[in-house]
Amino acid sequence: MQATIIYEDGDHRWIMFGRDPNKSDGIIDTNQYLVQSGDQAMLLDPGGIELFAPMLSAVLKFIPAEKITHLFASHQDPDIISSLGLWDQALPDAKLYSPWLWESFIRHFGMSQIRFCAIPDEGQTLTLGRIQLQFVPAHYLHSSGNFHVYDPKAKILMSGDIGAAMEDSAAPLFVDSMTTHTPKMRQFHQRWMPSNDAKLDWIRRVRQLDINIMAPQHGRLFRQPHMTEFLDWFEELPVGIAVR
Repeated sequence: MQATIIYEDGDHRWIMFGRDPNKSDGIIDTNQYLVQSGDQAMLLDPGGIELFAPMLSAVLKFIPAEKITHLFASHQDPDIISSLGLWDQALPDAKLYSPWLWESFIRHFGMSQIRFCAIPDEGQTLTLGRIQLQFVPAHYLHSSGNFHVYDPKAKILMSGDIGAAMEDSAAPLFVDSMTTHTPKMRQFHQRWMPSNDAKLDWIRRVRQLDINIMAPQHGRLFRQPHMTEFLDWFEELPVGIAVR
């Protein structure tokens, strides 16, 4: 499991975990994130059950387990949160923030000690250490109950499946050309994003945020100007095209 610090300012930092060279070829590659401020930290979309051991080992190189006070699951997919039952044993005092819609589904992954904190449809703000994180609605993109995480101090948007591309672990960390990268995203977004109305609502919200890095759950991250170029491309892309 590779780990890369993508933002650091004193005790406020973002770390990306992924690109595991030892993962099975049958498992899609995922990006997991940890955001820390002071004595508190949150794991964002901590991954599938098959990733728990390498994830835990990688995370503990940066922060002791007792400082991981929060988890976040953007939606209910197994590559997002099927490791929950194991995190429940490792972090019994943590809180899991996730869409209210998916609580009864997510509990199937196992949760007897971690406290479930339901995010309302309109989103909310969470204090983590000395920073404020915003849960930004991204409903139907691709899950009917879905959120992203925005850190206004770091100017990072963790964007879940939006911006995702399926590439091998040797790909660069950041997008370097939208011309060559958009073909890697097109089919994924057209199949998995079902609603043009929801897409446009999300773009409207995100254009109002000050973003330096957009960090999806799969593939490369976006810096400016590629972040703005992505929004322009996504705005024009017809989605939900599997059924005609």
